[in-house]
Amino acid sequence: MTPAPGPAPARERAARLLLAAFVLVTAVDLVALLAGAHAPHTVAKPLLMPLLAGYVAVRRGPRLLIAALLFGWGGDVLLLLHADVAFLAGMGSFAAGHVCYLVLFKRHGTARARGRLLAAAYGVALVTTVALLWPDLPADMRGPVAGYSLLLTAMAYGSSRLGRTAGWGGALFLLSDTLIATGVADWPQLPRPDFWVMLTYLAAQYLLARGALGALGAPSAPAAAYGERNPSLT
Repeated sequence: MTPAPGPAPARERAARLLLAAFVLVTAVDLVALLAGAHAPHTVAKPLLMPLLAGYVAVRRGPRLLIAALLFGWGGDVLLLLHADVAFLAGMGSFAAGHVCYLVLFKRHGTARARGRLLAAAYGVALVTTVALLWPDLPADMRGPVAGYSLLLTAMAYGSSRLGRTAGWGGALFLLSDTLIATGVADWPQLPRPDFWVMLTYLAAQYLLARGALGALGAPSAPAAAYGERNPSLT
């Protein structure tokens, strides 16, 4: 008689299912954005971060990482409302997620060999971006955008303390939110700008999660399968 599988195999199956669901919903969301289909995007977007947070939880990832992803979920939902108040609230939710990431990096990260050079590069990027956007931003958005940009840049820089994978995640998060800021400033946009925002954002959150799990020693066996299914996010 074959013994019943223990908790470890059950957890492994649950993790694989959650990651597969995240990949599937990611594909649905991105295809919907490319097709200009609003309804599937509205359904898919709120599912993404809870699925990724669930995967991290099953993998016994740190609570700060789970909290960061769920604050990202709050921002995702609020930005669906397309109102100024909701946009500011969403920015606040993402900012809370960045604080969680920063604490996580400080607790578990290590100093990088090229820390000063990387800090200088991010500093130049921050000052240049805010200076260029400032004249075109609505007056009531300038302060919040500048403050959020400072926090976001600090998170992107700090992510490298968990290794290259998380570092790329932080950089992509910065790129994604910069694309949003150019839209707020009414700059010319790429075709289907929401697609590029979501592509870079989802890649960022996945890489941050994967990098943190790897750096903290949490098992992440399904990562290879995920990379084969969706190489654009690896």
